[in-house]
This record gives sequence, C-alpha cells and structure tokens, in this order.
Amino acid sequence: MSKVYFASARVKKWKYDESMPGKLDRLLKEMVLSRYFEKDEWVAVKTHFGSDGAHRIVRPVFLRKVVDSLKTIGAKPFVTDTARIKGLDYLEVANQNGINHLSVGAPVVIADGLYGNDNLMVKAGDILGEIAVASLIYDVPAMVVCSHVKGHINAGYAGAIKNIAMGAVSGSHRHCGWKCGRGAMHAIGEGKFIWDEDKCAFCYQCEEVCPLDCINFKDNRFDYYDERCWRCGRCTRVCPEGALVLPGDDELFMKSLSEAAKAVLSTFKPNKVIYINFLTEIQPECDCMPAAEVPVIQDIGILISDDIVSVEQASIDMLLKENPLPSSLAEDEKIKGGEDILFNLHKKPYLLQIEKAERLGLGSRQYELIEL
Repeated sequence: MSKVYFASARVKKWKYDESMPGKLDRLLKEMVLSRYFEKDEWVAVKTHFGSDGAHRIVRPVFLRKVVDSLKTIGAKPFVTDTARIKGLDYLEVANQNGINHLSVGAPVVIADGLYGNDNLMVKAGDILGEIAVASLIYDVPAMVVCSHVKGHINAGYAGAIKNIAMGAVSGSHRHCGWKCGRGAMHAIGEGKFIWDEDKCAFCYQCEEVCPLDCINFKDNRFDYYDERCWRCGRCTRVCPEGALVLPGDDELFMKSLSEAAKAVLSTFKPNKVIYINFLTEIQPECDCMPAAEVPVIQDIGILISDDIVSVEQASIDMLLKENPLPSSLAEDEKIKGGEDILFNLHKKPYLLQIEKAERLGLGSRQYELIEL
C-alpha cells in the first residue's frame, strides 16, 4: 500500500512550521528526496504557468520550496511546462504570474520549444496509439509533478494525471499535427468543429479566446485554420449560445488521459518521479482559461506521494468530504453539502481516469494517509 503524506491548510499555531510553506518543507523531508534524485541530476519541476488572467496556479513560493529542497541534496532543478500558447508569450505569462528565475530559484523553460512542436512520439495505448511527449520531459531523468487540483471542463477533475497527460504532451507534432498531440485527447474522433449559424450571436468570444489566432468570421461565417488548431476546446467553452461544438467521447477521453500519462512516465526509470497535489484555490476551470473563477471548495492542504494513482485517489476522497463554498459557481448550481461538487459542476465521469491508470499499472487506489 502506497504512502501519501498530507499537510492541512489550517494553521493551529502562529509559527512558520505551521504555515503551508513550512509544512511543504516538512513533507519534502518526509519523502527523503535523496531516495529518488541524485547529486548533479537534472530534475524537472513540472507545473502549469497559468494564463493571462488565470492566476490560481501553484504559487511560486511553493515551487521555490520544491526547488530549494532539491538543491539541498545536490540536484539541479528547473521549472517547466509545455507551450499552451506561443512560447515567448507563455514565458511572459509565467513571469506575470510570478514564475521566473528570481522567484523560484531555478531556470524557467518551455518543455517542447518555443513553437510547441519539439517532441518525440511515444507508444501510448489502444486509444491513442502514440502521443507526442515534450522532448525535454522525454530526456530529463527525473521529475517532481506539482499539480493544482481543480475542476476541468473536459476532465471534470484535474490533478496529477491531467497535469502530465496534457501538460507533458505537446499541442501538436510537426508532421502529424494535433492528432499526435494533446488535441488527440480533447477531440476523440475527427476533431471537426460544428457551428450552428442560427444559434450564433456573433459575439466573437471564440475568436478572442483562441491562443493560436486560428478563428475568423470572414463574411460572417465561422472558419478556422485547421492545420494550426490544437483542438484545445477553449472556443467551445466560452460560446454563450452553445453555437460551437467539438464532438467528443467522455469515457474515451478519461481513458486517453491515463494512456498519455503512462506514455509520459514510460520515459522515466522507476522511482524517479514524485507527485505533489496542491488542494488550494480549487476553482471550477482549468488554469489555461483567460480568467480564474472564485474557488468552489475551501483550501484543504497539500498531498505528496511517489504513487500517482494514490495521490489522485486521496485528493478526490478529500474533495468528496467538503462542502461547496457560498458565492461560487457551486452555489449557483445549487450543489449541497455531501454531494460530489466537481461532478455536479461538469457532469464528467472523472473517476474513470484514476481507475484506468490503476489498470495500466501506474499505481494503486489503496493508500495509507500519513498526516503531519
């Protein structure tokens, strides 16, 4: 049974050791990082840089604690994410959100190059076949996965699995495009947008939200640059009239996340990856959206483990015990205490991704919770 270490967000005594940064320090000591990482070894600290407007990411102060702890054992960490928008723009977003060399104490780099197509094809599974894993993630010998737990319009629940399944995979491959990248998960099937002209209010929000400037309304007709589009689905998410749809299959999507996660982890030797889930600022949407909603669940704390399935199951078990926060989307949707908040927000069978990951041999849903 895997061990999952937990530190609560509550502060019972007014001293540093009881603060969340102080508790993260203690969690990292409990993990004994030298069991996983070696002196002079490069270690990727994988996180999400957020978006221009979405600020509820893993805070830089926590990333700095991870970096400093790795440095104490002589490892050489760097902070990374794949290109969610054009690479130089994404580095500027990271800087605006407080993630830079000065704040985190380590280089901040794009894992798949400034154009998001620096990747290698890796065997994934029956659904995806192969997937384009970012070359830096493919090459680096070790990784700490720092995940902001939250809701997600497609995944329902987004934690460590989603962080590496989409965040360590490129949006596109230079030869086979989105069908080899994370778009293959977002758009199970042909990936063709369906536009309903009668419903369209011509508000152009889809055009404005597109991170790659793919969409235009020439002659009042929806059109998009098919080869450039990553099928991220942001355009369909922001359409207020439901006039734009990207057909998909929820069950296959969840299972494809696990396949992609396995592909990413297959590039590492055993015991070279650990996972830190931050159950803080638990908003209903992904950090890649152009705004951040108020949290729907109160801050819970931090979980850390070397088992991705266990840390995900422990995170979900804790979320299921929480009450929805007032003045949030959860209240708007009339979700009551004791109900599955994230499922009721998005109606996505998110447990399938954890169940599939266990069947793929990535870890166990049975765990021992050890609280500081």
